[in-house]
Amino acid sequence: MGELKEISLKEMEGFKIGHAQDRRAGTGCSVIIPESGAAGGVDVRGGAPGTRETDLLKPGNLAEKINAVLLTGGSAFGLEAAGGVMKYLEERGSGFAAGEFTVPLVPAAVLFDLSCGEGKIRPDRKMGYQACLQAASDQESNGNYGAGTGATVGKYAGMERAMKGGVGQFIYRLGELKIGALAAVNCLGDVYDPDNGRLIAGARTDKNARERLLAAEDREAFIRLAADRNAGNLNDGNTVLAALFTNARLSPAGASRLAGICHDAIARTVRPSHTMLDGDTIFVLARGPVAADLNLLASLGVEVTARAIIRAVKEAESAYGFPGYTELLED
Repeated sequence: MGELKEISLKEMEGFKIGHAQDRRAGTGCSVIIPESGAAGGVDVRGGAPGTRETDLLKPGNLAEKINAVLLTGGSAFGLEAAGGVMKYLEERGSGFAAGEFTVPLVPAAVLFDLSCGEGKIRPDRKMGYQACLQAASDQESNGNYGAGTGATVGKYAGMERAMKGGVGQFIYRLGELKIGALAAVNCLGDVYDPDNGRLIAGARTDKNARERLLAAEDREAFIRLAADRNAGNLNDGNTVLAALFTNARLSPAGASRLAGICHDAIARTVRPSHTMLDGDTIFVLARGPVAADLNLLASLGVEVTARAIIRAVKEAESAYGFPGYTELLED
């Protein structure tokens, strides 16, 4: 089938990605727009999800294609940004034909970033529309952009010990097959590089010590802290969101199956993952026409999702009082 290699979004025909953010407020949103729509799938594993239009992705429902996926900050308030995405798509005639109207289908998922920046300012219709205006086929932004603007990681020991998260993008090509992932990383747990098992971001030993991470000092740190702290105090806002996009030909059922398998990437990179305080959600957009075995897609999908998660963390810059990966290494 050819050599497996990383490619850029501009080599991935048929998809555009756009980010919009309010850096003062510490929030933003990201949109993935497939040309002429795509078969969609979703799988939600976190215990505290915030989602929109995920039911229409269940196999057997009427919708055969979706027109965009939105990943957004702002907790449940941020779902308002989907209205701006719908407006953008409606103006361009993209959506489900319903008589004299065109209704864009835009599934969405949120992460909680209200503890970062100014929590009373959230993504809205205007920001969702702006993300669409910024959508391009050569977008390469990673780190503090879009839904990753106010993202943080390693919050189980309190926000004062957390680090900066972000958004990451990674795409593979194998012969004619192309598959990529966009991930917004805002998890409760610590982040590990699956290539070497190394802890790369998470709760710090104290708010001023950036050279050491808590789990590196105490492997039982999470268990101990979870027992000592009131669970309500851990809910400072968590979640890993991801959207996979591929030129493979998939049914909605196949797309949802792929989304479910790709949660393995979260389990490989985030410890703990899929907690009752996370809203971990993965979408899939497949617009064909390449025929591909689902097992191969799943293997590549897990890989690109994991690498998107790692890229989101490694390219996140220090902001809002939270040190980024680079600063941690430099101190």
